[in-house]
Amino acid sequence: MNAVVATSVFAVFMVAAVALGLLALRGRGKGGGLAEWSVGGRSLGPVFIWVLMAGEGYTSFSYLGAAGWGYNYGAPVLYVVAYMSCGYAIGYVVGPMLWGYARRHGLVGITDMVAHRFGRPWLGAVVAVLATVFLLPYIQLQITGMGVVLSVISYGAVSLNWAYFVAFAVTTGFVVVSGLRGSAWVSVLKDVLVIATLGFLALYVPLHYFDGYGPFLDRLVTEKSDWLTLPGHGGGGSGLGELWFISTTFLNSLTVVIFPTTVAGYLGARNADALRRNAMYLPAYNVLLFVPMLLGLAALFVVPGLAGAESNLALFKLVVDSLPAWAVGVIGVAAGLSSIVPMAVFMLVIGTMWGRSVLSLVPRLAERQKSAAQVVVVVAGGLALLLTYTAPNTLVRLSLISYEGMAQLLPMVLLALVWRRLTFRGAFSGLIVGVAVVCVLVFSGNDPLGGVNAGLVALAANLAVALAVTFAGPRDPDPRPDAEVLAGDPVGDEDEPLAVTRAARGASDHRV
Repeated sequence: MNAVVATSVFAVFMVAAVALGLLALRGRGKGGGLAEWSVGGRSLGPVFIWVLMAGEGYTSFSYLGAAGWGYNYGAPVLYVVAYMSCGYAIGYVVGPMLWGYARRHGLVGITDMVAHRFGRPWLGAVVAVLATVFLLPYIQLQITGMGVVLSVISYGAVSLNWAYFVAFAVTTGFVVVSGLRGSAWVSVLKDVLVIATLGFLALYVPLHYFDGYGPFLDRLVTEKSDWLTLPGHGGGGSGLGELWFISTTFLNSLTVVIFPTTVAGYLGARNADALRRNAMYLPAYNVLLFVPMLLGLAALFVVPGLAGAESNLALFKLVVDSLPAWAVGVIGVAAGLSSIVPMAVFMLVIGTMWGRSVLSLVPRLAERQKSAAQVVVVVAGGLALLLTYTAPNTLVRLSLISYEGMAQLLPMVLLALVWRRLTFRGAFSGLIVGVAVVCVLVFSGNDPLGGVNAGLVALAANLAVALAVTFAGPRDPDPRPDAEVLAGDPVGDEDEPLAVTRAARGASDHRV
C-alpha cells in the first residue's frame, strides 16, 4: 500500500511537470528559432533566471551525494557551498560580460563565442565535442540519481531500469518542445518543493530522532568529532585536506561561470541587471545545501554501517524509515525534479552546441539548426540512458574529469574575451596540454597532487603554454570589423539590435 501511495504522488507530479514545461510555450506560437528554444529568446526576467540557475545548481547530488559525502567524510563536503558562493560572486562580473558579447553578436553558447572570437567555425565544433564528453556523465548521473530516488520511495516496487527510463522520458518530453523556457517553468515547481521539503526535514529529523538540535550536535561533537574538521573522516589518507579544499573551491568557482549550462542561464536573461540581481540572490539558495549535509551526519547515528554507494541513500533511509508514504512521495518528487531540471539543461546545451557549431557545418543542415539541435537532445539523452543500462562505469570514470576537464576551457572562453592579444595557437595549444595533463593525473590516481586539485595543476600548465605560445608567435589576423570590441557589459545599450559593428557603435564604445 505504501508503494502505491508514494508512487502515485510521484506520478501525478511528474505529469504536472511535463504539462508545466509544455505550457511554457503558450502564447509563443509555433515559430521561434534556435535562440528562442535554446536561450528563451533572451527574455527571461530575474525570477525565472533565479529559479533556472538555482535549479541547474541544485541537482540530485544535493539529496544523494551531499548527504552521502556528509555521511562518509563530513566537513570536506562544505566545498560545494564554498565554490558555488564564490562562483556567484565571480558571475556578478562575468555573467553580464558574456551576456553582452553574445547578445551583440547573436550568439547562443560558448561554442559560438569561441568560434566568433577566433574566427574559426570548426573550432566551435571541436569545443562542442569536447564539452559533450564532459557533460554526458552529468546526464547519466542525473538519470541514475532519479532512478535511485524513484526505486527507494516506491519501496522497491519500481525497478531501477524502469526508473531510469522515466527520468529520460519526462525530461525529453518537455525540453525538446519548449527548450530553456520550459526548464525555467518546471524549475518554479521544483524550487517550491525543494524549499518546502528541506525546510521540513531540517526541523523534523533532529526533533524526531534526537529531541532537538542541542542533543544532536552534542552527540556529534562527542562521538563523531573527526567528521567536523578537515580532512574529515578518513584523515590525511583521504586527500581532502586544506590544500584540496582551497584549490578545489578556487578552480570550481572559476569553472562554474563558463560551464555551458550556466552560460545558457546567462544568455537567457532579459538584461544585464537581471544577472547582477541574480548573482546577489543566488547565495541565499545555498543555505539549503546545509540540510542534506546535516542529515547525512544525522544518519550516522540512525542508520550506521552504510557502505559504498549505499551511503548516498542516507537521507532517504531517514525519510522512508519514519514518514508516511504520501510524504515520502512528495520528498521523492522534489529530489526527482532536482534531477530533471539540470538534466534538461544539460541535454539542451548539448543539442544547442551541436546544432549550432557541428551540424551547421553541413550545408543541408545549416538552415535547420533548431531541428538538428532537438534531434541531438534525444540522441544525447538516449546515449546516456543506454550507457546507464549497459556500461555505467564508462561514464562514471569520465565523470572524474568532467569539472576539471571543463576548467581547461577557461583561457579559450573567458581570457580570450577580455584579452585581445591571446592567439588561436596559444589558446588551442594550452587547451590540448591542459586536457592531457588532467587526464594523466586523474586516471593515474594522482588527484589531488600533493594535496592540490589536479584540475588546477592542469590549468596552470594550460595557461603557461597559452601565454608562451602567444608571446612567442605572431598575432592572429582578424578580418572582422569589430575585432577590438571583445567582451563588455553594454549597460544602457540593452535595446540595441544584435551584431552591432564597430562602425555603427562608434569608437567611443570600444571595449578591449
